[in-house]
Amino acid sequence: MCAATRPGLTRQTLIETALRLLDEVGLEGLTVRRLAADLGVQSPALYWHIRSKQELLDGMADAIIVAAGLGPPHPGEAWQDWLARRARAFRQSLLAHRDGARIVADAAWLSPATVRTFNDELTAMVDRGFTPVLALRTITAISQYVTGFVLQEQARPGRQAEQPSDPLAALSGLLDGDTSAPLLVAIRDGARTTGDDAFEHGLRVLIDGTIAALTAQAT
Repeated sequence: MCAATRPGLTRQTLIETALRLLDEVGLEGLTVRRLAADLGVQSPALYWHIRSKQELLDGMADAIIVAAGLGPPHPGEAWQDWLARRARAFRQSLLAHRDGARIVADAAWLSPATVRTFNDELTAMVDRGFTPVLALRTITAISQYVTGFVLQEQARPGRQAEQPSDPLAALSGLLDGDTSAPLLVAIRDGARTTGDDAFEHGLRVLIDGTIAALTAQAT
């Protein structure tokens, strides 16, 4: 039987297998040849279902976004609570896969179903008093914040070996031993640029800013 017509070899199978491989080898190690070998077929067989590696990556990005369960607010849900829930779900979906944020950030295309879901979200925001422009800018700003935040989170493991054994002492040295320097005090008091607390702070700033923008729009 021709590999291209092999039972079970579908575009969805390719995407699911590619996401599993992504977790194993990372984006740099994910190649069409590696994917074909994992599926037990020759590389040309994959091109019956995808036209290029970028199309495969776009399909993977779409799957990651869909897995976040995005969509309009629930009945009776405040838009502020919905935006926060949406952002948290999106972050977890990106974190669920190695290099997930890089995959989504580099996507050139999303499925029609995902685009329609996105439009449904904007429609719900317009129904709650947003202009289409403010709705689009708000969703875009929060989505880009989440993606950028996770890019930093997923980049950190590779940087751990570069860290000094005593980061606070090293930082104090850079600041001429000034133990009252705001940067040193903030870090000593537990401030972090990644992690849940940092994420929630940035998210709250964005939502509070949106409240102010919506108020200004109304006046």
